Amino acid sequence: MRGEAGSGTGARRGMTIGALGIALLLGVTGTAVAVPPPPPNPSDSEINSSKADANAKAGDVGRLTNQLAQAESKLAQLNDDVELKMEEANKARVDAETAQDEAAQADREARSARTESDAAQATIDKARADLDKFAAASFQQGSTIGSVSAYLTANSPKELLGRAQMLDAVGGSRLNALDTMKRAQTDKSNKDATARKKLEIAQERKRAAEAAKHEADNAQSAAQHAQDTQATQNQKLEADKASVEKQLFEAQQKVSGLQGQRQRYEDWKAQKAREDEERARQAALAAERPSQGGGGRPSGRPVQSAPAGASVEAVVRRALAQLGVVYAWGGGNTSGPTRGIRDGGTADRYGDYNKIGFDCSGLMIYAFAGVKSLPHYSGYQYNAGRKVPLSQMRRGDMLFWGGSARGIHHVAMYLGNGQMVEAPQSGLRVRIAPVRYGGIMPYATRLIG
Repeated sequence: MRGEAGSGTGARRGMTIGALGIALLLGVTGTAVAVPPPPPNPSDSEINSSKADANAKAGDVGRLTNQLAQAESKLAQLNDDVELKMEEANKARVDAETAQDEAAQADREARSARTESDAAQATIDKARADLDKFAAASFQQGSTIGSVSAYLTANSPKELLGRAQMLDAVGGSRLNALDTMKRAQTDKSNKDATARKKLEIAQERKRAAEAAKHEADNAQSAAQHAQDTQATQNQKLEADKASVEKQLFEAQQKVSGLQGQRQRYEDWKAQKAREDEERARQAALAAERPSQGGGGRPSGRPVQSAPAGASVEAVVRRALAQLGVVYAWGGGNTSGPTRGIRDGGTADRYGDYNKIGFDCSGLMIYAFAGVKSLPHYSGYQYNAGRKVPLSQMRRGDMLFWGGSARGIHHVAMYLGNGQMVEAPQSGLRVRIAPVRYGGIMPYATRLIG
Protein backbone atom coordinates (compact mmCIF):
# COMPACT_ATOMS: atom_id res chain seq x y z
CA MET A 1 0.00 0.00 0.00
CA ARG A 2 1.39 3.42 -0.95
CA GLY A 3 0.38 6.85 0.35
CA GLU A 4 0.59 10.41 -1.00
CA ALA A 5 1.19 13.76 0.76
CA GLY A 6 -0.61 16.99 -0.23
CA SER A 7 0.17 19.25 -3.18
CA GLY A 8 3.55 20.94 -3.19
CA THR A 9 5.22 17.87 -1.78
CA GLY A 10 5.76 15.99 -5.02
CA ALA A 11 9.16 14.88 -3.85
CA ARG A 12 7.36 12.70 -1.31
CA ARG A 13 4.95 11.11 -3.83
CA GLY A 14 5.28 7.33 -3.64
CA MET A 15 6.83 7.48 -0.17
CA THR A 16 6.59 4.13 1.59
CA ILE A 17 4.74 3.65 4.85
CA GLY A 18 8.09 3.47 6.63
CA ALA A 19 9.29 6.79 5.28
CA LEU A 20 5.90 8.37 5.91
CA GLY A 21 6.03 7.10 9.46
CA ILE A 22 9.43 8.72 9.95
CA ALA A 23 8.15 12.00 8.64
CA LEU A 24 5.19 11.90 10.97
CA LEU A 25 7.41 11.06 13.92
CA LEU A 26 9.89 13.86 13.20
CA GLY A 27 7.35 16.45 12.05
CA VAL A 28 8.29 19.53 10.08
CA THR A 29 10.54 20.83 12.81
CA GLY A 30 12.44 17.57 13.20
CA THR A 31 11.35 17.16 16.80
CA ALA A 32 10.00 13.80 17.94
CA VAL A 33 6.30 13.38 18.65
CA ALA A 34 4.59 10.86 20.89
CA VAL A 35 5.09 7.29 19.69
CA PRO A 36 2.07 4.93 20.04
CA PRO A 37 2.68 1.93 22.27
CA PRO A 38 3.54 -1.40 20.61
CA PRO A 39 0.74 -3.96 20.12
CA PRO A 40 0.42 -6.63 22.79
CA ASN A 41 2.95 -9.45 22.54
CA PRO A 42 1.66 -12.66 24.17
CA SER A 43 4.36 -14.78 25.73
CA ASP A 44 5.43 -18.13 24.36
CA SER A 45 3.99 -19.82 27.43
CA GLU A 46 0.59 -18.22 26.77
CA ILE A 47 0.64 -19.35 23.15
CA ASN A 48 1.88 -22.83 24.03
CA SER A 49 -0.72 -23.14 26.77
CA SER A 50 -3.52 -22.16 24.39
CA LYS A 51 -2.17 -24.61 21.80
CA ALA A 52 -2.07 -27.39 24.38
CA ASP A 53 -5.64 -26.59 25.37
CA ALA A 54 -6.76 -26.64 21.73
CA ASN A 55 -4.90 -29.90 21.11
CA ALA A 56 -6.54 -31.42 24.18
CA LYS A 57 -9.95 -30.34 22.93
CA ALA A 58 -9.12 -31.76 19.49
CA GLY A 59 -8.18 -35.02 21.21
CA ASP A 60 -11.50 -34.97 23.07
CA VAL A 61 -13.32 -34.42 19.79
CA GLY A 62 -11.45 -37.34 18.25
CA ARG A 63 -12.20 -39.55 21.23
CA LEU A 64 -15.90 -38.66 21.20
CA THR A 65 -15.99 -39.11 17.43
CA ASN A 66 -14.61 -42.63 17.84
CA GLN A 67 -17.05 -43.36 20.68
CA LEU A 68 -19.92 -42.06 18.60
CA ALA A 69 -18.85 -44.15 15.61
CA GLN A 70 -18.73 -47.24 17.83
CA ALA A 71 -22.08 -46.33 19.37
CA GLU A 72 -23.65 -45.84 15.94
CA SER A 73 -22.24 -49.21 14.87
CA LYS A 74 -23.69 -50.82 17.99
CA LEU A 75 -27.03 -49.12 17.38
CA ALA A 76 -27.05 -50.45 13.82
CA GLN A 77 -26.40 -53.95 15.17
CA LEU A 78 -29.20 -53.51 17.70
CA ASN A 79 -31.50 -52.34 14.91
CA ASP A 80 -30.69 -55.52 13.02
CA ASP A 81 -31.27 -57.54 16.19
CA VAL A 82 -34.67 -55.92 16.70
CA GLU A 83 -35.65 -56.73 13.12
CA LEU A 84 -34.52 -60.35 13.63
CA LYS A 85 -36.42 -60.64 16.91
CA MET A 86 -39.52 -59.19 15.26
CA GLU A 87 -39.34 -61.81 12.53
CA GLU A 88 -38.80 -64.54 15.10
CA ALA A 89 -41.82 -63.26 17.01
CA ASN A 90 -43.85 -63.34 13.79
CA LYS A 91 -42.74 -66.94 13.18
CA ALA A 92 -43.72 -67.89 16.74
CA ARG A 93 -47.15 -66.32 16.26
CA VAL A 94 -47.72 -68.21 13.02
CA ASP A 95 -46.56 -71.47 14.63
CA ALA A 96 -48.86 -70.89 17.62
CA GLU A 97 -51.84 -70.24 15.37
CA THR A 98 -51.06 -73.37 13.33
CA ALA A 99 -50.71 -75.46 16.51
CA GLN A 100 -54.00 -74.04 17.79
CA ASP A 101 -55.75 -75.06 14.56
CA GLU A 102 -54.17 -78.53 14.68
CA ALA A 103 -55.24 -79.00 18.31
CA ALA A 104 -58.78 -77.95 17.50
CA GLN A 105 -58.95 -80.37 14.56
CA ALA A 106 -57.50 -83.19 16.68
CA ASP A 107 -60.07 -82.46 19.38
CA ARG A 108 -62.90 -82.69 16.85
CA GLU A 109 -61.54 -85.98 15.48
CA ALA A 110 -61.18 -87.39 19.02
CA ARG A 111 -64.76 -86.49 19.90
CA SER A 112 -66.05 -88.04 16.65
CA ALA A 113 -64.06 -91.24 17.24
CA ARG A 114 -65.33 -91.50 20.80
CA THR A 115 -68.92 -91.02 19.62
CA GLU A 116 -68.53 -93.77 17.01
CA SER A 117 -66.93 -96.06 19.58
CA ASP A 118 -69.72 -95.43 22.08
CA ALA A 119 -72.41 -96.08 19.41
CA ALA A 120 -70.74 -99.36 18.42
CA GLN A 121 -70.64 -100.44 22.03
CA ALA A 122 -74.37 -99.66 22.48
CA THR A 123 -75.25 -101.74 19.39
CA ILE A 124 -73.16 -104.66 20.66
CA ASP A 125 -74.79 -104.41 24.07
CA LYS A 126 -78.29 -104.62 22.47
CA ALA A 127 -77.33 -107.54 20.24
CA ARG A 128 -75.83 -109.37 23.20
CA ALA A 129 -79.07 -108.87 25.15
CA ASP A 130 -81.12 -110.27 22.26
CA LEU A 131 -78.79 -113.26 21.96
CA ASP A 132 -78.96 -113.89 25.67
CA LYS A 133 -82.80 -113.87 25.48
CA PHE A 134 -82.75 -116.29 22.53
CA ALA A 135 -80.32 -118.59 24.32
CA ALA A 136 -82.45 -118.54 27.45
CA ALA A 137 -85.58 -119.47 25.53
CA SER A 138 -83.75 -122.30 23.82
CA PHE A 139 -82.47 -123.55 27.16
CA GLN A 140 -85.98 -123.51 28.67
CA GLN A 141 -87.29 -125.60 25.76
CA GLY A 142 -84.35 -128.01 26.01
CA SER A 143 -83.26 -127.16 22.51
CA THR A 144 -80.90 -124.78 20.82
CA ILE A 145 -83.49 -123.95 18.16
CA GLY A 146 -85.54 -121.58 20.24
CA SER A 147 -89.28 -122.43 20.77
CA VAL A 148 -90.97 -125.90 20.48
CA SER A 149 -94.14 -124.21 19.31
CA ALA A 150 -92.49 -123.72 15.96
CA TYR A 151 -92.55 -127.45 15.47
CA LEU A 152 -96.01 -128.18 16.92
CA THR A 153 -97.72 -125.86 14.52
CA ALA A 154 -96.12 -127.40 11.43
CA ASN A 155 -98.67 -128.97 9.05
CA SER A 156 -96.32 -131.52 7.45
CA PRO A 157 -92.93 -133.11 7.91
CA LYS A 158 -91.53 -130.95 5.12
CA GLU A 159 -92.66 -127.76 6.84
CA LEU A 160 -91.28 -129.04 10.12
CA LEU A 161 -87.85 -129.54 8.53
CA GLY A 162 -87.88 -126.08 7.00
CA ARG A 163 -88.72 -124.45 10.30
CA ALA A 164 -85.90 -126.31 12.02
CA GLN A 165 -83.41 -125.05 9.40
CA MET A 166 -84.75 -121.48 9.72
CA LEU A 167 -84.43 -121.43 13.51
CA ASP A 168 -80.91 -122.82 13.29
CA ALA A 169 -79.97 -120.12 10.77
CA VAL A 170 -81.47 -117.43 12.97
CA GLY A 171 -79.31 -118.52 15.90
CA GLY A 172 -76.17 -118.68 13.74
CA SER A 173 -76.74 -115.29 12.17
CA ARG A 174 -77.13 -113.72 15.55
CA LEU A 175 -73.84 -115.20 16.62
CA ASN A 176 -72.13 -114.02 13.37
CA ALA A 177 -73.58 -110.51 13.69
CA LEU A 178 -72.41 -110.28 17.26
CA ASP A 179 -68.90 -111.30 16.22
CA THR A 180 -68.89 -108.73 13.40
CA MET A 181 -70.05 -105.97 15.74
CA LYS A 182 -67.35 -106.89 18.22
CA ARG A 183 -64.72 -106.53 15.51
CA ALA A 184 -66.19 -103.17 14.49
CA GLN A 185 -66.21 -102.06 18.10
CA THR A 186 -62.53 -103.01 18.43
CA ASP A 187 -61.69 -101.08 15.28
CA LYS A 188 -63.54 -98.01 16.52
CA SER A 189 -61.86 -98.30 19.92
CA ASN A 190 -58.47 -98.30 18.14
CA LYS A 191 -59.49 -95.23 16.20
CA ASP A 192 -60.59 -93.59 19.43
CA ALA A 193 -57.21 -94.35 21.03
CA THR A 194 -55.36 -93.01 17.96
CA ALA A 195 -57.48 -89.86 18.01
CA ARG A 196 -56.77 -89.32 21.69
CA LYS A 197 -53.04 -89.75 21.06
CA LYS A 198 -53.17 -87.22 18.20
CA LEU A 199 -55.01 -84.82 20.48
CA GLU A 200 -52.34 -85.20 23.17
CA ILE A 201 -49.59 -84.50 20.62
CA ALA A 202 -51.49 -81.51 19.22
CA GLN A 203 -52.06 -80.10 22.69
CA GLU A 204 -48.36 -80.52 23.49
CA ARG A 205 -47.42 -78.70 20.27
CA LYS A 206 -49.88 -75.98 21.13
CA ARG A 207 -48.31 -75.49 24.57
CA ALA A 208 -44.79 -75.49 23.08
CA ALA A 209 -45.82 -72.99 20.39
CA GLU A 210 -47.42 -70.68 22.95
CA ALA A 211 -44.29 -70.89 25.12
CA ALA A 212 -42.12 -70.08 22.09
CA LYS A 213 -44.38 -67.14 21.25
CA HIS A 214 -44.10 -65.83 24.80
CA GLU A 215 -40.32 -66.17 24.68
CA ALA A 216 -40.11 -64.48 21.27
CA ASP A 217 -42.29 -61.59 22.45
CA ASN A 218 -40.05 -61.12 25.49
CA ALA A 219 -36.93 -61.24 23.29
CA GLN A 220 -38.42 -58.66 20.96
CA SER A 221 -39.30 -56.41 23.89
CA ALA A 222 -35.77 -56.76 25.32
CA ALA A 223 -34.18 -55.97 21.96
CA GLN A 224 -36.38 -52.91 21.54
CA HIS A 225 -35.45 -51.72 25.02
CA ALA A 226 -31.74 -52.17 24.25
CA GLN A 227 -32.19 -50.24 21.02
CA ASP A 228 -33.98 -47.39 22.79
CA THR A 229 -31.29 -47.27 25.49
CA GLN A 230 -28.51 -47.15 22.89
CA ALA A 231 -30.32 -44.44 20.94
CA THR A 232 -30.49 -42.36 24.12
CA GLN A 233 -26.76 -42.89 24.68
CA ASN A 234 -26.08 -41.85 21.08
CA GLN A 235 -28.05 -38.64 21.57
CA LYS A 236 -26.00 -37.83 24.67
CA LEU A 237 -22.76 -38.55 22.80
CA GLU A 238 -23.92 -36.30 19.96
CA ALA A 239 -24.63 -33.51 22.46
CA ASP A 240 -21.28 -34.03 24.22
CA LYS A 241 -19.45 -34.04 20.90
CA ALA A 242 -21.18 -30.84 19.78
CA SER A 243 -20.28 -29.18 23.10
CA VAL A 244 -16.61 -30.20 22.86
CA GLU A 245 -16.47 -29.13 19.20
CA LYS A 246 -17.70 -25.70 20.32
CA GLN A 247 -15.01 -25.64 23.00
CA LEU A 248 -12.44 -26.69 20.38
CA PHE A 249 -13.52 -23.84 18.12
CA GLU A 250 -13.22 -21.38 21.00
CA ALA A 251 -9.79 -22.76 21.92
CA GLN A 252 -8.64 -22.52 18.31
CA GLN A 253 -9.95 -18.97 18.15
CA LYS A 254 -7.91 -18.16 21.23
CA VAL A 255 -4.81 -19.67 19.62
CA SER A 256 -5.50 -17.73 16.43
CA GLY A 257 -6.03 -14.54 18.44
CA LEU A 258 -2.78 -14.93 20.35
CA GLN A 259 -0.88 -15.88 17.21
CA GLY A 260 -2.45 -12.91 15.46
CA GLN A 261 -1.29 -10.65 18.27
CA ARG A 262 2.19 -12.15 18.04
CA GLN A 263 2.21 -11.66 14.25
CA ARG A 264 1.08 -8.05 14.59
CA TYR A 265 3.79 -7.51 17.17
CA GLU A 266 6.41 -9.07 14.88
CA ASP A 267 5.17 -6.91 12.00
CA TRP A 268 5.40 -3.88 14.28
CA LYS A 269 8.96 -4.81 15.24
CA ALA A 270 9.95 -5.24 11.61
CA GLN A 271 8.30 -1.96 10.68
CA LYS A 272 10.02 -0.20 13.56
CA ALA A 273 13.37 -1.63 12.47
CA ARG A 274 12.78 -0.36 8.94
CA GLU A 275 11.81 3.04 10.29
CA ASP A 276 14.93 3.15 12.47
CA GLU A 277 17.03 2.20 9.46
CA GLU A 278 15.35 4.88 7.37
CA ARG A 279 15.83 7.44 10.13
CA ALA A 280 19.52 6.61 10.29
CA ARG A 281 19.80 6.86 6.51
CA GLN A 282 18.01 10.18 6.44
CA ALA A 283 20.30 11.47 9.19
CA ALA A 284 23.35 10.36 7.22
CA LEU A 285 22.05 12.09 4.10
CA ALA A 286 21.34 15.23 6.07
CA ALA A 287 24.90 15.18 7.40
CA GLU A 288 26.24 14.93 3.84
CA ARG A 289 24.13 17.79 2.43
CA PRO A 290 26.42 20.72 3.49
CA SER A 291 29.32 19.22 1.63
CA GLN A 292 27.08 18.64 -1.40
CA GLY A 293 25.95 22.27 -1.50
CA GLY A 294 22.56 21.59 0.05
CA GLY A 295 19.33 20.74 -1.61
CA GLY A 296 20.23 17.07 -1.88
CA ARG A 297 17.34 14.63 -2.07
CA PRO A 298 17.53 10.97 -1.22
CA SER A 299 17.72 8.90 -4.34
CA GLY A 300 16.95 5.51 -2.92
CA ARG A 301 13.45 4.33 -1.97
CA PRO A 302 12.75 1.30 0.17
CA VAL A 303 10.63 -1.25 -1.59
CA GLN A 304 7.54 -2.46 0.31
CA SER A 305 6.38 -5.99 -0.39
CA ALA A 306 2.72 -6.76 -1.02
CA PRO A 307 0.63 -6.67 2.18
CA ALA A 308 0.61 -9.93 4.08
CA GLY A 309 -2.45 -12.02 3.19
CA ALA A 310 -3.14 -10.36 -0.14
CA SER A 311 -2.65 -13.62 -2.06
CA VAL A 312 -4.74 -15.48 0.49
CA GLU A 313 -7.56 -12.98 0.07
CA ALA A 314 -7.36 -13.32 -3.69
CA VAL A 315 -7.75 -17.09 -3.34
CA VAL A 316 -10.64 -16.69 -0.89
CA ARG A 317 -12.36 -14.19 -3.21
CA ARG A 318 -12.12 -16.62 -6.12
CA ALA A 319 -13.72 -19.38 -4.04
CA LEU A 320 -16.47 -17.15 -2.66
CA ALA A 321 -17.26 -15.86 -6.14
CA GLN A 322 -18.58 -19.35 -6.94
CA LEU A 323 -21.18 -19.46 -4.14
CA GLY A 324 -24.41 -20.96 -5.43
CA VAL A 325 -22.78 -22.78 -8.36
CA VAL A 326 -24.20 -26.29 -8.64
CA TYR A 327 -22.19 -29.35 -7.56
CA ALA A 328 -21.04 -31.55 -10.45
CA TRP A 329 -18.83 -34.55 -9.77
CA GLY A 330 -15.57 -34.22 -11.72
CA GLY A 331 -16.37 -30.59 -12.56
CA GLY A 332 -14.13 -27.53 -12.28
CA ASN A 333 -10.72 -26.40 -13.55
CA THR A 334 -8.50 -23.32 -13.36
CA SER A 335 -10.92 -21.39 -15.61
CA GLY A 336 -14.10 -22.10 -13.68
CA PRO A 337 -16.95 -24.62 -13.56
CA THR A 338 -17.06 -27.40 -16.15
CA ARG A 339 -19.40 -30.22 -17.08
CA GLY A 340 -19.43 -33.12 -14.60
CA ILE A 341 -18.61 -36.70 -15.49
CA ARG A 342 -20.22 -40.07 -14.87
CA ASP A 343 -19.36 -42.08 -11.75
CA GLY A 344 -21.67 -45.07 -12.26
CA GLY A 345 -23.42 -44.33 -8.96
CA THR A 346 -24.70 -41.40 -6.91
CA ALA A 347 -23.50 -38.64 -9.25
CA ASP A 348 -25.20 -40.34 -12.19
CA ARG A 349 -28.49 -40.56 -10.26
CA TYR A 350 -28.32 -36.79 -9.72
CA GLY A 351 -27.42 -36.22 -13.38
CA ASP A 352 -24.07 -34.53 -12.58
CA TYR A 353 -22.81 -35.41 -16.05
CA ASN A 354 -25.39 -32.95 -17.45
CA LYS A 355 -24.50 -30.10 -15.06
CA ILE A 356 -21.90 -27.34 -15.23
CA GLY A 357 -20.31 -26.91 -11.82
CA PHE A 358 -17.62 -27.92 -9.33
CA ASP A 359 -16.84 -30.88 -7.15
CA CYS A 360 -14.88 -30.31 -3.91
CA SER A 361 -11.38 -30.64 -5.39
CA GLY A 362 -12.39 -28.81 -8.58
CA LEU A 363 -13.33 -25.75 -6.52
CA MET A 364 -9.85 -25.79 -4.91
CA ILE A 365 -8.22 -26.02 -8.37
CA TYR A 366 -10.06 -22.88 -9.43
CA ALA A 367 -9.47 -20.98 -6.17
CA PHE A 368 -5.70 -21.59 -6.15
CA ALA A 369 -5.20 -21.06 -9.90
CA GLY A 370 -2.14 -18.86 -10.35
CA VAL A 371 -0.80 -19.87 -6.93
CA LYS A 372 -0.25 -23.58 -7.40
CA SER A 373 -1.39 -26.17 -9.92
CA LEU A 374 -3.44 -28.79 -8.10
CA PRO A 375 -4.43 -32.29 -9.24
CA HIS A 376 -8.15 -33.09 -9.45
CA TYR A 377 -8.12 -35.41 -6.43
CA SER A 378 -8.49 -34.35 -2.80
CA GLY A 379 -6.08 -37.07 -1.62
CA TYR A 380 -3.25 -35.57 -3.70
CA GLN A 381 -4.24 -32.03 -2.73
CA TYR A 382 -3.78 -32.99 0.94
CA ASN A 383 -0.07 -33.49 0.23
CA ALA A 384 0.28 -30.46 -2.05
CA GLY A 385 1.45 -28.02 0.63
CA ARG A 386 2.71 -27.61 4.18
CA LYS A 387 0.86 -29.47 6.92
CA VAL A 388 -0.27 -27.43 9.92
CA PRO A 389 -2.16 -28.67 12.99
CA LEU A 390 -5.84 -27.81 13.06
CA SER A 391 -5.18 -25.68 16.13
CA GLN A 392 -3.07 -23.40 13.87
CA MET A 393 -5.30 -23.35 10.81
CA ARG A 394 -5.98 -19.95 9.31
CA ARG A 395 -7.89 -18.33 6.49
CA GLY A 396 -7.11 -19.86 3.10
CA ASP A 397 -5.94 -23.25 4.42
CA MET A 398 -7.45 -26.40 2.95
CA LEU A 399 -9.28 -28.79 5.30
CA PHE A 400 -9.72 -32.48 4.54
CA TRP A 401 -11.94 -35.36 5.68
CA GLY A 402 -11.27 -39.08 5.52
CA GLY A 403 -8.87 -41.55 7.05
CA SER A 404 -6.21 -44.11 6.36
CA ALA A 405 -8.73 -46.91 5.82
CA ARG A 406 -10.66 -45.34 2.96
CA GLY A 407 -8.50 -42.32 2.06
CA ILE A 408 -9.34 -38.63 1.74
CA HIS A 409 -12.86 -38.04 0.41
CA HIS A 410 -13.55 -34.30 0.83
CA VAL A 411 -11.78 -30.93 0.85
CA ALA A 412 -12.91 -27.41 1.76
CA MET A 413 -11.30 -23.99 2.32
CA TYR A 414 -11.16 -22.49 5.81
CA LEU A 415 -12.46 -18.91 6.01
CA GLY A 416 -11.89 -18.21 9.70
CA ASN A 417 -14.34 -17.90 12.61
CA GLY A 418 -15.20 -21.58 12.35
CA GLN A 419 -16.54 -21.22 8.77
CA MET A 420 -15.49 -22.83 5.49
CA VAL A 421 -16.47 -22.72 1.81
CA GLU A 422 -17.06 -26.02 0.03
CA ALA A 423 -18.66 -27.81 -2.90
CA PRO A 424 -20.45 -30.35 -0.69
CA GLN A 425 -22.09 -33.17 -2.67
CA SER A 426 -24.42 -34.08 -5.51
CA GLY A 427 -27.72 -32.24 -5.33
CA LEU A 428 -26.27 -29.24 -3.44
CA ARG A 429 -24.40 -26.05 -4.37
CA VAL A 430 -21.18 -24.29 -3.41
CA ARG A 431 -21.83 -22.86 0.06
CA ILE A 432 -20.41 -21.48 3.30
CA ALA A 433 -20.86 -23.86 6.25
CA PRO A 434 -19.54 -24.37 9.79
CA VAL A 435 -16.44 -26.54 9.98
CA ARG A 436 -17.41 -30.18 10.62
CA TYR A 437 -14.95 -31.82 12.97
CA GLY A 438 -16.32 -35.34 12.69
CA GLY A 439 -13.93 -37.32 10.49
CA ILE A 440 -11.70 -34.30 9.82
CA MET A 441 -8.00 -34.93 9.17
CA PRO A 442 -5.67 -33.75 11.98
CA TYR A 443 -3.78 -31.35 9.71
CA ALA A 444 -4.73 -28.54 7.35
CA THR A 445 -2.76 -27.95 4.16
CA ARG A 446 -1.30 -24.47 3.62
CA LEU A 447 -0.24 -23.32 0.17
CA ILE A 448 0.35 -19.63 0.95
CA GLY A 449 2.46 -18.24 3.78
